[in-house]
Amino acid sequence: MQRLCGLGGAALLALTGLPAQAAPGSCAALASLRIPAAAIGLPSSGAQVTSATPVVAGGTPPQTYGAHCEVSAEILPLDPGAPSIRMRLVLPEQWNRKAMMYGGGGYNGSVPNVAGNVPAGPLDRPTPLGRGYAVFASDSGHVADPASPGAFAWNEEALANYAHDALKKTRDAALYLIERHYGARPERSYFAGGSTGGREALAVVQQWPADFHGAIVLYPAYNALALDLQFGRITRALAAPGAFPSLEQRAALLEAAMQACDDLDGVRDGVISHQAACNARFDPARARLDGKPLRCPGGASTSERCLSDAQIRALRVFDTPIRFDFPLASGETHYPGFNTWGTDLGRPGSGVQLVVNRLGLNTLQPSYPMPVHGTGFEEGAPYHSGFWDEWVRYFVTRNPTFNSLTLDPQNPGPWLARISELSLRQDVNQTDLSAFADNGGKILMAHGTSDQLVSTRATAEYYERVRRDMGPGKTRRFLRYYEIPGYAHAASTVFNATWDSLSALEDWVERGIEPRRQIVADSVGVPGRTRPLCEYPGWPKYVGKGDVDSASSFVCVNSRNAMH
Repeated sequence: MQRLCGLGGAALLALTGLPAQAAPGSCAALASLRIPAAAIGLPSSGAQVTSATPVVAGGTPPQTYGAHCEVSAEILPLDPGAPSIRMRLVLPEQWNRKAMMYGGGGYNGSVPNVAGNVPAGPLDRPTPLGRGYAVFASDSGHVADPASPGAFAWNEEALANYAHDALKKTRDAALYLIERHYGARPERSYFAGGSTGGREALAVVQQWPADFHGAIVLYPAYNALALDLQFGRITRALAAPGAFPSLEQRAALLEAAMQACDDLDGVRDGVISHQAACNARFDPARARLDGKPLRCPGGASTSERCLSDAQIRALRVFDTPIRFDFPLASGETHYPGFNTWGTDLGRPGSGVQLVVNRLGLNTLQPSYPMPVHGTGFEEGAPYHSGFWDEWVRYFVTRNPTFNSLTLDPQNPGPWLARISELSLRQDVNQTDLSAFADNGGKILMAHGTSDQLVSTRATAEYYERVRRDMGPGKTRRFLRYYEIPGYAHAASTVFNATWDSLSALEDWVERGIEPRRQIVADSVGVPGRTRPLCEYPGWPKYVGKGDVDSASSFVCVNSRNAMH
């Protein structure tokens, strides 16, 4: 593609056919540009562009992109001891007059790939940049330390930025640059994120309802503090003597659940689609694996193909909710259990399976000091446990040598006041989204039923709260929630979901076409197979004939067996 940066207005219009107000300006003109503090809706010291680099067209079909300007900038703090917010923005020469913001993940600390895809995005369509979007994201206000990713929380401004302030600051700085470059503001702006990014998507919808016209919300950790407390409960259970199951034992548990629950949707296809029925019927103490009891003889750990009583007790903690006997300022009273029976908590394997393992229970039992943790380590503690440990040491106690296993999440004692205070920052749980909906905003929300890190049950609870407080009719006019059987947290070797959520969102927001008959495809378990994407509480049931790998052979039914 011919480079357009630096061309005069007449020549530019001749090449692009775009109206004058959308004609891209010079990439070089953005270099060293200063963004005034007044352009940013929350207090800051303004922002500074650190680089603006022309990038040639590239990518691999069908995920190609055109020539664009890549801009890096820093949003400067008020507190001189706080880190800057690092952000990145890509400005395509063939702009579609729209903007996309990406959320982060975990404790953030790095800038997401703005040339990449939305969470669980389709592999057969261009990314937002390839579609002509101006795309931007930030590190949320700190650079992650791999050894201590939560250490940034020592600083109050950095903590506030991570909680959600950086979202508004980044958006406002990006729009200033977009308008400076194109001579116009975006006609439509969208947000896409998963996990922490899903929490961030709900944060912008709740707090700045006029800033975005639509949001793609994947596996959102919206009630993050409540989830932290559940992480602590799970971690303490797994740390008990003999309680931590090996990769092989977790593989045995998954096999036993598959044998018991796979055909509840009418066909054995390697995916548990009717997860609610599996939750109700599966009991690890009575389940069988290849005809033999899954529970080890006498309850002692005697084989890699069975579970001990200590391991079963710990897994039951994973399956059950934590309830708070103390008030949280956010109003949260509990965090639900996980769909433990049928979820891949880790098993021997390579490639994507290693990602699944690291986001699950990983390889090392929780202890003090906590073993290394996170996705960057071959061996490590459960992701839940590392997250809990960082949160206790840096968010709550601010004592880096504190033994996180000694803090009881159900009886936090002297730390209760601090935890309650943090809940106002971390739990993004407002249910009256009228301002966003009345502004024409739409939300597509989805969550895999085999998520091992954020509970699908929590997302379903949020959806039901919105329906309760706004009414089912109004909720349906702007929000859809789907559950994806077999999909784990961001990656899965059972059913790795890909979904063209952006096209569905564009149709709904821009053309008034409600999402119907959405299809989700698998890219890892059985590459190319498809399933209908069912609105909650629906699940895909096999019709009794036809290709088991085709969505056309399944119909969505709800818990009352009514088709919809």
